[in-house]
Amino acid sequence: MNSNDSEGQAIKNMKQQLQRKAINQFPYGEAHMHIFMNGTDYKKAVADQKNGVCDRVIHAHLAEYRKRGITWLREGGDIYGTSKRTMELAPAYGITYRTPIFAIHKKGHYGGIVGRSYETMQEYCELIRELRRQGGHFVKIMISGIMDFTHGGLTEPSLADSEIRELIHIAHEEGFPVMAHTNGSQAVRAAALAGVDSIEHGNFCDEDALRALAASDAVWVPTIVTVKNLLGDGRFPEQVVKNIWEGQKKALLRGYQLGAKLALGSDAGAYRVLHGQGLLDEYRAFREILEEDFPDWEKRIRNGDRLIKERFS
Repeated sequence: MNSNDSEGQAIKNMKQQLQRKAINQFPYGEAHMHIFMNGTDYKKAVADQKNGVCDRVIHAHLAEYRKRGITWLREGGDIYGTSKRTMELAPAYGITYRTPIFAIHKKGHYGGIVGRSYETMQEYCELIRELRRQGGHFVKIMISGIMDFTHGGLTEPSLADSEIRELIHIAHEEGFPVMAHTNGSQAVRAAALAGVDSIEHGNFCDEDALRALAASDAVWVPTIVTVKNLLGDGRFPEQVVKNIWEGQKKALLRGYQLGAKLALGSDAGAYRVLHGQGLLDEYRAFREILEEDFPDWEKRIRNGDRLIKERFS
């Protein structure tokens, strides 16, 4: 038996063991994850996919969700075909898996690690048609930069409000719900006002942005453990991480007070956010922030979880 046969038999045995084992289902879905990332080493995650989709990685990550009773996943996209392949493998684990196949970003802006780029709206429309051909469930757009953990703030400005509106409008006209990678007050406010279905991350929001978000139908998936799990890690200046974390806690609490719709998603696969465990970490972080003042907080989160599952079904 060669090494490939051995690996294939090991995967088969693991799946059979998981299918036989009874699980206690976790009551929430994982609303934001990246199946190709591993939570520890991005370069290795890329290397694992460089010669084609690596089924071993997918099986290992799906097994982690299955062990914890997490049976609904919403993918954030990739450029390797990994999430497309996961659509075929997830049902064997009893997992419902939803994916945009690839995220879409404007050329020259953040997003290349998880998707494909456009320069014109015509190219954007063609990417949506390609997404449809590949069986994608929704459109994910990248409309802002990411957090700068060295200096604080964001790595780049957001797209113009008019472009954000057009991206969301076109996707809706094509019949797709929209998941938006969104940071900064301007982008959050613009996306909320444009009718986006879910706002991911939403860091560095001011009062106006939080009010717009709360007044909209958008579900906010703040992925707060991407910061909380960095505390004490030493990879970035500790004071910068602490400042961002304190800001996140205040924003989540204020958004909750204003009535924002919220759902749990950890951005699993990001650094120090492990598949399966990441969602449990996110749940505990929500509880830490909300439970003292709002003992019935889970009722609201269950509603957000339901909305995400309905919209991205």
